[in-house]
Order: sequence, then structure tokens, then C-alpha cells
Amino acid sequence: MTPTWPPAADTLLPADHDRAVLVGRVMGAEGPCVVTVRGGRLIDITARVATVRDLAEYDDPAAFVRDCAGPDLGSLAEIAACTPAESRRPEIPRLLSPIDLQPIKAAGVTFVVSLMERVIEERCRGDATLADRVREQITEHVGTDLAALEPGSAETARLKELLVAEGWWSQYLEVGLGPDAEIFTKSAPLASVGTATDIGVHPRSTWNNPEPEVVLLISSAGRAVGACLGNDVNLRDFEGRSALLLTAAKDNNASAAVGPFIRLFDNTFDLDAVRKLTVTLRVRGTDGFTLRAESSMAEISRDPEDLIRQLMGRHHQYPDGVVLFLGTMFAPVQDRAEPGLGFTHHIDDLVTISAPALGGLTNRVRTSDNCEPWQFGTADLFRSLALRGFL
Repeated sequence: MTPTWPPAADTLLPADHDRAVLVGRVMGAEGPCVVTVRGGRLIDITARVATVRDLAEYDDPAAFVRDCAGPDLGSLAEIAACTPAESRRPEIPRLLSPIDLQPIKAAGVTFVVSLMERVIEERCRGDATLADRVREQITEHVGTDLAALEPGSAETARLKELLVAEGWWSQYLEVGLGPDAEIFTKSAPLASVGTATDIGVHPRSTWNNPEPEVVLLISSAGRAVGACLGNDVNLRDFEGRSALLLTAAKDNNASAAVGPFIRLFDNTFDLDAVRKLTVTLRVRGTDGFTLRAESSMAEISRDPEDLIRQLMGRHHQYPDGVVLFLGTMFAPVQDRAEPGLGFTHHIDDLVTISAPALGGLTNRVRTSDNCEPWQFGTADLFRSLALRGFL
């Protein structure tokens, strides 16, 4: 799936879209709508369920959506084509992120390959020119297959003692191999962007990358009810200088892309299917640069259900449910320009994250100050729903 702009409708949908129960959101002339996809058309079901948050609370969200009828808003092809800011028409809805009131959380360093890259960022202090040298040093010092280790195990504890003694223990190794996962707030409710829109990197960042991930939709009871794709846009230079800059590295305007649609769990797709997914990343630049990489969910070091238990329970509640980025194994080490500098984004890069069961999420890279500002918040959503009689 070579990235194109705007993305074609058939690239957005799962390979078996005819049997998948898909839910998304669009911005219509009167406000945001919850939609489902049927026969390449978007059907407005807002009169039956005002928010995706409410949908996730049903005992069987997929069965509920199958029974929902509503107005036909138009073809996915036309709506996708009119979603980029430069292509919009007032009479045509545009695609939004498929989530609304849920806090957006993310799990970090859940794959060994990305774990080692976080350690490299830390040792480099955010300087990309030192990455190759530090990568060699880490391989020499660790000298073991970290993928074979179980986080929180006795064997991992022994490795920690060894690395501490040698001065090589890292806060990233702690969350990657220790008992407690790294789970942080990626973005606020309603701040994520959907497919066919721009994603943002901070204008002062010179070392950054996409992070292709699977994203779970989770109810307030802690039950995963669906999944989609996400781009956890990352600034390697900011976080490499200090882990305390995680918010600056992760939470910027348009820095969380989610979509294109949530596939609700049913007898065709469930959490076991998520565990077997392979997520593909493709980047195409205006400079002719291309990149392709894959993440296999089978290689995740922490099971999704364990991450959910660490995220929420009696120790922490989410009354509006939550969405959780599960982490990535993408390690952007391919040189783009000068040897040894690795990968970083250029303006106007097209980034596509795809999986056969979830479709494709395509975004265009801009600096966050040049992306559309986030102006429609929770109060705006409730005013809009109330004016339309949906509350």
C-alpha cells in the first residue's frame, strides 16, 4: 500500500470489510456524527448512540451497531477525498478520529527493539550523531537476547543487578523489563486526528519518527471492545535529552493519529486476533525517500490484557473508558541523509500504517504549529449534541 494523498477509500478499509463492524466519526454541517460503514457508504447512527464512549459501554457493541439504522451521509470515497484541509467542501462531511471522550493513553517500550532505541536516545542525550556508536556499545555490554526475558521475572532481576553494577542500567530497561509497564498520557480527549489529515512534529525537533501501533478501545469496566491503528508521533531528540520531557516529546498539536475506523470485537475479530496482527509502516517523502517496516504483535513483551490491568482497576478508574496505544517495535535506524544520522521526518512525508484486519491510516507530516489548531473540545461536543436533540 504505497501512500497517496488523499488516501483512496479502498486503502482505509480492512480486507474483509464486508463482514467487519466498523465505527468512526465525521464532522458534518451541524456537528460531529458517529458513523458505521456499509457497502462503502457512511451511515449516521448518532440518533441511536451519541458518542463512541457510550457505544463502548454496551454489552455487545458490535451487535448494537449491526441493528442501527440512520441517514446515509455519502460515499466513503467522496468523504475521504474531501477530508484534507485544502480539499474540503462545506456540504461534504470530513473524517475525524474515531474516538471522542476517552482519555488517550500509551504504553511505552513494550517491544525489545524499540526498548533498545530508547536506551540509545538516553545515552546520546538526544544527539542523533552518536546513535551508531552507542548502539554498538549496548550490544557489547548487554550481550543477551532481551526478547527471551519475561518482564518482572527473576532472570530479569538478575540482569538488572549485573547492569547496575556495570553502570549500564537505564530507566527504559526498568520499564521494559521490570514489573511495572510505562503507561503515559498521550493526548487529551478529542485532541487526536484521524486519517487524511496532517500530523504534527514540534517545530524545534530535528530527530523524530512515526510510531505505528495498535490502539484498543476499552470500556469503563476495563473490557477491550475494539481496535484500530495509531501513530504515536515521537520526538527522539526531546525525550533523549530528558525523560522529563516526555510530554513535550509526545503531546503536541496533531501528534496523535487514530483510525481510520474502530473495528468492534465480534466472532470475526477479537483480542486474540489483535495478538496475531502484523502492522506495516510505509513512509514516502517528496525527496524520493521511502521506508517500509513491520511490527508483529506476536513479539510484544507484555500481553494487552496485562497492560489494561496496569492501566486501570481499583487503583485507577476511567468513567468514560479509555483508549490505549499498545506500543511499537519500529526502530528507525535507516539513514535518510548523512550516514549515521538515521531517520527523521521531512515536511510533507506521507505516512501509512496498515494491517489487513484494520485497514490503513494515512497522514501527512507538518510542524505542529502549521497543523490545524485544536479548537473543538468537550464543551463544544455537548453543545452540538444538545442542539441536535441527541442528549
